[in-house]
Parts: sequence; C-alpha cells; structure tokens
Amino acid sequence: MHSNRLPSLLLASALPLVAPLGMAAPEVTAEQAVAAIEGVFGVTPGERRNHTKGTCATGEFVGRPAAAAYSRSALFSGAPVPVVARFSLAGGNPKAPDTAKSPRGMALEFKLGDGQLQHMTMLNTPVFGAAQPQTFVDLMLAMKPDPATGKPDPEKLKAFKASHPDHLAHAKFLEENNPPTSYANSSYFGIHTFKFSDSNNRTTLVRWRFVPQDGERRLSAEELASLPADFLEQRLIERTRQGPVRWDMVLSIGEPGDPEDNPTLAWPENRQQVTVGTLTLSAAMPQKGAACEPINFDPLVMSDGIAASDDPVLHFRSQAYAASFARRLSER
Repeated sequence: MHSNRLPSLLLASALPLVAPLGMAAPEVTAEQAVAAIEGVFGVTPGERRNHTKGTCATGEFVGRPAAAAYSRSALFSGAPVPVVARFSLAGGNPKAPDTAKSPRGMALEFKLGDGQLQHMTMLNTPVFGAAQPQTFVDLMLAMKPDPATGKPDPEKLKAFKASHPDHLAHAKFLEENNPPTSYANSSYFGIHTFKFSDSNNRTTLVRWRFVPQDGERRLSAEELASLPADFLEQRLIERTRQGPVRWDMVLSIGEPGDPEDNPTLAWPENRQQVTVGTLTLSAAMPQKGAACEPINFDPLVMSDGIAASDDPVLHFRSQAYAASFARRLSER
C-alpha cells in the first residue's frame, strides 16, 4: 500500500492542545494530528500511531562533573542512572523497511530515584521538519494515499513542499544522507532548545545530541538496494551481545540570537560544545513485552534543572503523544 520512498517526506514524530504561557494557541489539535497520521498509515490496534516499528534496550547513564556548571539535574549527579531506551523508524507502518529514507528515533527514560523521571525523545536528523504543528498535519494530509492508487497524489506533495518552506531543510537532510547501518552507528539530536538551570538558578539555553562511540556509518547505495526489510533490530541485539554500546551526550551552548523556538533552524556550528555524560546500553530486545513497550516517552517529562523552551512543536508533541497513548491503551 505504501511506497518505500513515502517515509522520506515524514517528520519525526506525531506532534498539546494547550499552548505554553505567552504563546498563541495551535491552529490544530493533537487529536487532529493523530487522526491525520492514521489517515496515511491506517491503525495497528494497540500500537503507537507513529514510530510504530521499534526495538527496546536497557542500560545506564553517567553524568560528568562538567554538567554541573549548567544544570542541577540529578541526571548529572555522577551516579549511574538506569535507562530504558527505544529505537524506532518514523511512520505508522509496523513493517516499514529498515532501508527507508525516514528518520530514526531514540527515546530514553531515565529513572532518577524517588519516582523522578527524565525523558528525551530524539531523532537522527539535526533539524525537525515543522516550525509549527500545522505543517506536520498538512504533510500528513498531503501524504494520504489516493484510494484509486494506494499512493499519495504527487501534485498534493508538490504543493505541500512549495507552500511549507519550514519543511525543506529536514527533507533535504534525509534526501542527502542515507540511513544508518545500525542504530548503534547514528547520532541522535534533541531537536528542540531546552533551558538548563544550575544550583544558583542561572539559566543556559542548550541543545543536545548523543554521539555514538562506535562512529557514524551510513548505508551505501548498494546496501540500500540489497538489504532485507528487517535488519536494524537484529544488528542492535547482536552488537549489545558483543559488549556495551555507548553514546556521549554533547551540549551545544546557546548564544544571544540563536533560535529558541524553531526546531527547523540549526544553531551555528561554532557554538561551544560540552560533553556532559555517557549513555551505555548493555542489552537490546524486541519491543513486544519488553520494558520500553508501555512507556509514553512524553518529551515534557523533565527533572528539576531541565525545562522546556517555548517551542510550539515541542509542546504540541507532548499532547499528541498522550492522544496516541490513550488510543492504543483503549484498544488493549
């Protein structure tokens, strides 16, 4: 029903009905966004509406002393923090091919003790594909398959790209960069701007990414054409059996004038970079029945010392995740 190239236009995640203080209310609702995703991919009962195809992993995170200069979060205490991770492909197709030129996701739940949690929901693209929730919904509407062909109307996709310049940088990155050879060989970006606060309540604007110690590797043109539909999960499982797989958490420190509320705009590459911790995953497994399966990786679940910016897409994602979560719970 869906072309393998369809996900190349896809945004990262299903994008709250309530806008943060001082922001205009979104033109669309989270329920409309989730319904639009269902219009493209259909519904797999009991499963996530977006990033449906995924793999679980477990491990720990250890913060570095350098982080204390920016955040008082218990995430950076220096003690090992248990982590549940989920890797995924964008889109609502549970059988999406692992060669698809769509985003890959890494979602993390950090268990900080005393019931405190920290979530991070990241993509392997340095920018997002929508500056406003409306762009995401408009893309889903443009991608809805024509009943006669089972594929999107090319003219609708063309019109979408012509009328939504905020989507172009994301689409260009996906077109020019082949997918990773393994989940373990990809960087993952927080996409949005966040506010770190230290013990003196001094606030610093940051963006973060997780950089693989195994190095970044992308599929060749030959591999794109020849690999089977499913290989990412098995490669990650086999990699963790060989030994722990690690990513360094790297902060980019914002400067005045850097975009704070637009995830489609990258910060300049010369921003100060600070490594603030290391994620170590020691085991990976299919998601069915595993620890990551029931988690709603709400990006606004944050610990003291880490806070959201006014990015409307970040806030919209939170309630769209909740809408998707409610739907899949009702089907079980």
